[in-house]
Amino acid sequence: MKINFTLFIIIAFSINLWAQEKQKDSIKGNELLEVMVVTGTRTERVLSSLPLPMTIITSEAIAKSGVTRLNEILNEQTGIILIPDQSGFEGIQMQGLDAAYTMILIDGVPLVGRNSGVLDLSRVSVGNIERIEIVKGASSALYGSEAMGGVINVITKKPKKDMFSGTLSYRYATFNTNDINTNILWKKKKFSANLFTNFYSSDGYDLDKTTPLKNVERFYNSTIQPKLYYDFSENLKLIISNRFYNQKMNNVSIIDNENYKGDAKENEWNSQIKLEHKWNSKLYSEYELYATNYKNDSFLNDENNTLFEKTYYNQWLFRPEVRTTLSINNDKLTAGIGLNYETLDRTYFDNNVKFNSQYVFVQYDYNPTEKWNVLAGFRYDSHSEYASQLSPKLAVNYKFNTDFSLKGSVGYGYKAPDFRQLFFDFTNPQVGYTVLGYNVAEERLNQFEEQGQLLSRTAGISFDKPLEAESAVNFNFGTFYKKNKLKLDINAFYNSITNLIDTRVVAQKTNGQNVFSYFNISEVFTYGAEFNSTYNFTKEFTVSLGYQYLIAKDKSVIDNFEDYQYVRNSQLQTVKINKSDYFGLFNRSKHTANIKFLYTIPSIKTDINLRVFYRSKYGMFDTNGNQVLDKYDTFVNDYFITNLSASKYINDKVIFQAGANNLLDFTDPGQISNLAGRQFFARIQYNF
Repeated sequence: MKINFTLFIIIAFSINLWAQEKQKDSIKGNELLEVMVVTGTRTERVLSSLPLPMTIITSEAIAKSGVTRLNEILNEQTGIILIPDQSGFEGIQMQGLDAAYTMILIDGVPLVGRNSGVLDLSRVSVGNIERIEIVKGASSALYGSEAMGGVINVITKKPKKDMFSGTLSYRYATFNTNDINTNILWKKKKFSANLFTNFYSSDGYDLDKTTPLKNVERFYNSTIQPKLYYDFSENLKLIISNRFYNQKMNNVSIIDNENYKGDAKENEWNSQIKLEHKWNSKLYSEYELYATNYKNDSFLNDENNTLFEKTYYNQWLFRPEVRTTLSINNDKLTAGIGLNYETLDRTYFDNNVKFNSQYVFVQYDYNPTEKWNVLAGFRYDSHSEYASQLSPKLAVNYKFNTDFSLKGSVGYGYKAPDFRQLFFDFTNPQVGYTVLGYNVAEERLNQFEEQGQLLSRTAGISFDKPLEAESAVNFNFGTFYKKNKLKLDINAFYNSITNLIDTRVVAQKTNGQNVFSYFNISEVFTYGAEFNSTYNFTKEFTVSLGYQYLIAKDKSVIDNFEDYQYVRNSQLQTVKINKSDYFGLFNRSKHTANIKFLYTIPSIKTDINLRVFYRSKYGMFDTNGNQVLDKYDTFVNDYFITNLSASKYINDKVIFQAGANNLLDFTDPGQISNLAGRQFFARIQYNF
């Protein structure tokens, strides 16, 4: 069904314009509350004064949506799209940049265990989340590699006063999906604790009944997250936090028309010890020690129950860090120093490989007047496997008055070559092609030659100098407006990425297949704009509108377009195309939008939450042989997704919730693997 996107935007903007006209008659004193955030500056700041593009998802918004996993709530945010990779994991795309360029944190420390750059966000339950802070744009000045495109920080709940309280909830959904949460908060004098547990299971789903393989196989997982707090005094506080995650999934495959079955297991633990020390009214320090380990193991047996294949992945990260903030009148100077020690042992690596790096960062939060805020800083990383990186950033916010401000930022970001790009050594047993990491490629190619497996090497290819880190320059410029019942946030962005790491043919084997390795090849740019607005018509009725316009293209394609001009159209005719026919990078939509309605019925203590999401057409593959996406390729058509939830407050302690995700049951089995169709759910929660 063809969707009239223009009509959708006209209607949505009309609602906002009408809202502004009605504003004069609004009830006074209903200002939106100020929100304190920490991710953008590593210090506590008021959101409205922050000179960076940032989004906050509150615990209230998460609860009313009815979702249970981190990937689900992120997928409902403006400018964020979750893209499934070949493994089925959903990776985040922000400002047109891939998942490998976004750092994921829990309480300020990073998760590890990426598969081809993609982190499985369904590993994280939302049952104990206080808020989620999303910083868009290059953030390497504070967070280093993997933050080239932005940072997402999941902040969990913490006891705030002497009390014993908690929640117990159960949610049942389509596909025999079960979600059980327990979250206990306790505080007495100097000691406090938080214990969160979650059990989650599903039978998976199958969009194509003609094959024995499901899109998602049956699985179950559990999370245990204990946190302890001890206040030695008002000025010295200790935090000990741990997280344990375990999952088991059916592992099924069809190879050469034969069925193979087995299991796939994931195990993860995170441990953080932090000491907060307030020396005096002006000097504050944090001492942090963090360690994490992620493992997955899988196997496949043939029809005779004989082991056919076994794979493993075992990654460690150890990171101590010290941060200090000095308050100088209205300004803050923050500095930090730390080191990362990483190891990875996995299938298709010859050895257990290691990275180590040392870093220092400095940031100055300068407030010369009440109207001006300047945020300037840099980070320097020294790494064992690639050149040292200096990542500066400058951001400015000008507040015209309490309701209106302009903000802009420019920053440098980088993404280090990952373990796979440096040390991978894989030969496909069925097809016969080979993929080699950059650091092992020369030695393995020499071995292939000695064994008589190479037909030829690609001319001009050498591995003489180290693979360089990808780098990006990011610009943001926007405005923030908030008055009475209306909040408006607009941001324009531009990203220019150089030294993009991609695969390239380095040799041809005697079996006719190619050998690939990784090189700094392409230059990519993305630009666009985001619009977010919220209007409270009454205390009971709120409407929110979000929209993103995005262009994402490969500069080398534009500069050398004559290499891509000839394609085969649907009638198998050779056609010459123009530069204007080049659509851009794969899996990017020019238009995404959402509109959200929240309506409260006080008389029956019920909240109704309706969200509608739109994504315009996009291309996933080159289908006409010219290696780029153009108008003659096959596209995924634009579509709407509608989610609905209703929450009934039985009393102060019991909440019942029911709803449906993908209410209109949209699926596209041949092209979109992560749209499972309509999913009904019901949830009950007990507060104590």
